[in-house]
Amino acid sequence: MAGVAMRTFAIGLTGGIGSGKSTVADLFAAQGVPIIDTDMIAHALTAPGGAAMPVIQEAFGAAFITPEGALERSRMRSAIFNDPAAKKQLEGILHPLIAAQALREAELASLGAGANADYLMYVVPLLVESGHWRDRVHRILVVDCEEALQLQRVMQRNGMNAAQAGAIMAAQATRAERLAAADDVIDNNGDATHLPYQVTQLHAQFQIQARQWLCAPTS
Repeated sequence: MAGVAMRTFAIGLTGGIGSGKSTVADLFAAQGVPIIDTDMIAHALTAPGGAAMPVIQEAFGAAFITPEGALERSRMRSAIFNDPAAKKQLEGILHPLIAAQALREAELASLGAGANADYLMYVVPLLVESGHWRDRVHRILVVDCEEALQLQRVMQRNGMNAAQAGAIMAAQATRAERLAAADDVIDNNGDATHLPYQVTQLHAQFQIQARQWLCAPTS
């Protein structure tokens, strides 16, 4: 990713569904870290009037558009779950738009309230799966928990049964794959009271690393 993302130390925050990414992102935001959430960007792109909607309608048809002009998420989710080609087609539409908007938000953060921050953070649920974000961030931070706990949280939060929650988890990178890609890990196997200390420690570490990176000679 060109532009400010390469001039600003960037952390990529990821984790499986139900791992606690949003809670962790909120804790970093409370430390003054600019947060760029690619899930929120994707939702905006597929809302009524979203930049992705004309292309999605042309590619998939009106059946995948709500009367209000948004993406019919349930129908699309079912379609791409059973059709890898359709999934790849949707990703081909959304991923470049998400990356471009993420860069714009990073530029705005560097000029606005986050101008004095040492680093920024991208929240990317499918960071490991995408294969593109490794070159766009300097460190990957994984929020980790046991898969049984993850399954329980998804069922409670989303009102799903075990089969539904398990199917979503199975479609994502495995816990082992995320941990293998991680530079840093937050343990979220306990309750939320265990998170602030870990975030505070990592925030201090990232500040030091960002300042060292900024001062390092360029080749």
